[in-house]
Amino acid sequence: MGEEKKIEMEEVEGVTAPPRARVAPESPAETFERKRDYLAGFLSEKKPDPDPHSAGSQLQDAVIEALKSIYDPEIPVDIYELGLIYDVAISEDGDAIVTMTLTTPHCPVAESMPGEVELRVLSVPGIRDAEVKLVWDPPWDPSKMSDEARLELGML
Repeated sequence: MGEEKKIEMEEVEGVTAPPRARVAPESPAETFERKRDYLAGFLSEKKPDPDPHSAGSQLQDAVIEALKSIYDPEIPVDIYELGLIYDVAISEDGDAIVTMTLTTPHCPVAESMPGEVELRVLSVPGIRDAEVKLVWDPPWDPSKMSDEARLELGML
C-alpha cells in the first residue's frame, strides 16, 4: 500500500516554564482614570459632518435619535448602541428603510420589536413611510456594540 509514516518521540525529564506576563499593579483610581481618558478621547473624536444637501441626512439623524429611545428589555442599552441597527436609509420622499437584527432569533421581543421600531420611525417629523427589514445575516455579536454600550455594561 502506501508509505508508512513514523513519528519520532523524545522522552524528557521536564520542561522549563516560559516566563509569565506581568501586569504592573494599578490602583482602582488609576484604572478609572485610564478608562476615563480613553473614553474622553473616543467621545471627543470628530466625526465627518454629513453633507447637509444629501438626501435625508438630517432626517436620518432624527430617525437614529428615535431609535436610541428604544431599549432592549433584557439589557439597559438602546438598540442603536447595542448594534442591532445595521442601516438607516431615507429616500428623498421621506421613506425610511431600517435594516436591523436581534441578539438572537429566540429573543422574547422578536415579534414586537420590528413593529415598535416602525412606529418610532413613523413618529419622526418628515418621515412619510417606514419599513423594517429584520435580517439574521450577519448575525449579531457583542463586537457590534458601541463603546458607550460596553462601558454601560462594564465590558470596557
